[in-house]
Amino acid sequence: MHILVTGAGGMLGQAVTREFQGRNQTVTALNHARLDITDLAAVKQALAEYTPEIIINCAAYTKVDQAETDYGAAVQVNALGVRNLALACKETGAVLVHISTDYVFDGQKNEPLRIYDERHPVNAYGRSKYLGERFLETIAPRYYLVRTSWLFGPGGPNFVETIMKLAREKETLTVVDDQWGCPTYTVDLARALVCLVESGCYGVYHITNQGATTWYRFAREILAAAGVKTNIKPVTTAAFPRPARRPAYSVLDSFPLKETIGYLLPPWQDALKRYFAERSTD
Repeated sequence: MHILVTGAGGMLGQAVTREFQGRNQTVTALNHARLDITDLAAVKQALAEYTPEIIINCAAYTKVDQAETDYGAAVQVNALGVRNLALACKETGAVLVHISTDYVFDGQKNEPLRIYDERHPVNAYGRSKYLGERFLETIAPRYYLVRTSWLFGPGGPNFVETIMKLAREKETLTVVDDQWGCPTYTVDLARALVCLVESGCYGVYHITNQGATTWYRFAREILAAAGVKTNIKPVTTAAFPRPARRPAYSVLDSFPLKETIGYLLPPWQDALKRYFAERSTD
């Protein structure tokens, strides 16, 4: 297969590029400088030039708090960009793999969210991603819509690195303990995307590492894995106000991932240990 990766300079884009290249696939990796997905003409030109069979869209506006005051920029990338890719795929017959987020849900259900549960985003970032999903669903003839959450991995800013940085700077950390989700290692997600593409089973999927946790418990595990003794205290979301509201419970139900690719991703604690092992070799 010939794979084209958009947003290839980002944390997930790098992992996806490495994984497909490791499977001896032909990969065209385009970062933002080489392809701006908000430019329809540029998207069509890229597909005409490279003629990929599969497009994996890792391009995204991910500044959750900033999106509250810069919603137009978020919509340009997370919605209009997806529309452009879907339109180009419709013309060429390419399959579009689009990465979305747990933030399309409101987090009020208090049980794992299924792939067809009602979407009701509670912040501007989530609304922009929801619009992207709708463009995908109504335009692209063949697609994989993959929602994931709480990404960490090499090659980009992430929660693990934020906690490690703060631990070096402060004697005590305070982290919210009433928002639940599933940390996801980009390396594991990329591997699952390869298997999903090879399955030929188009549709909607939730792909995360197994197990749910809070940001506080995740942070506590990060410090333990790193052997850092910094004090850490749990706080409520109300005590740690942010510009963008977060869903309280955005744990994603994995069905039918195992039924499609034959396995589920390892527990997030295992993924975190492997991340630190790789991190120590860099």
